[in-house]
Amino acid sequence: MAFDALSARDLPVSDAVLAQLFTEARTRNGWSDRPVSEDLIRKLYDLTKFGPTAVNMTPARFVFITSPEAKARLSTHMAEGNRAKTLAAPVNLIIAQDIDFHDTLPKLFPHAPGARGWFPEEAGRREAAFRNASLQGGYLTIAARALGLDVGPMSGFDTAGVKAEFFPDSNVEPNFIMNLGYGTDENLFPRSPRLDFEEAAQIL
Repeated sequence: MAFDALSARDLPVSDAVLAQLFTEARTRNGWSDRPVSEDLIRKLYDLTKFGPTAVNMTPARFVFITSPEAKARLSTHMAEGNRAKTLAAPVNLIIAQDIDFHDTLPKLFPHAPGARGWFPEEAGRREAAFRNASLQGGYLTIAARALGLDVGPMSGFDTAGVKAEFFPDSNVEPNFIMNLGYGTDENLFPRSPRLDFEEAAQIL
């Protein structure tokens, strides 16, 4: 089979970019006081929204917390070990999923007018929302690093408390929380091991 010449988009990014996104990137626990602008937050979302999801659903809902008042509301629901670093980070981000995401499918998947009806049962929507919002959270992690930000994702929080505080009277549920900003080496643990290819993957 003959292959066409590679286009620019087929070429791998540089090792420096791979290091920034993956091999040298670290989960941060300490944070500088360097601010994160609203323009940068909006740019972060505008990159994240292009990550692929099933039938172009976008169940993820993002609450970017920057004000002292909002941080105080969130911190009371964080596990004790996560509270101080949450208050120190310039931005806290609640990544949630909208169980009623199917209501937006007429806009997001217009070439299939019946797409909303593909998700009639809440149990099925809940599974799809969790899976695809988690994907979107992963895209946001990489987009943040690409924009020069550091990230600190966390799952230690009171899910019911965060829902009641930030998503009352809605069908939106918290998935996980991420600190965003410019990290320091404070409380930076040595990099933990990873599984080798043979331990985690196979080629069939």
